[in-house]
Amino acid sequence: MPKEKPRVNIGEVIKSYRSQRGLSQGDIERRTGLLRCYLSRVENGHTVPSLDTLEKLARAFEVPLYQIFFTDGRKLTKTQAVNPQDVPRLPRRDRVMITELAGMFRSMTAQEKVLVLSLARKFSAKKKEE
Repeated sequence: MPKEKPRVNIGEVIKSYRSQRGLSQGDIERRTGLLRCYLSRVENGHTVPSLDTLEKLARAFEVPLYQIFFTDGRKLTKTQAVNPQDVPRLPRRDRVMITELAGMFRSMTAQEKVLVLSLARKFSAKKKEE
């Protein structure tokens, strides 16, 4: 039986980022527009935030969004930091397209994002079969 990957407890990560930076839930409310009661529910694991909400929180913590998934809220040292250009190491033109796609994702609905990802999976599976 394969080992299950450890799951990120996003509420703990958010709480850790907030406390490490000496911010109150009220400070985060002012920076993001998210209600304190909602932040409390996220931090205590009662609610899972959307990707858009995580993006707002990352901006409030002044970190790139991907970093929330790779850390427990502590500031990364230079050797620990994950460089998005290295994950995975892709040709420059592919990184440019991925960056452009990421920008487009911001204006898509959740349903549209799922559709784009399912199409990408389908094309990827076709390529593997060849």
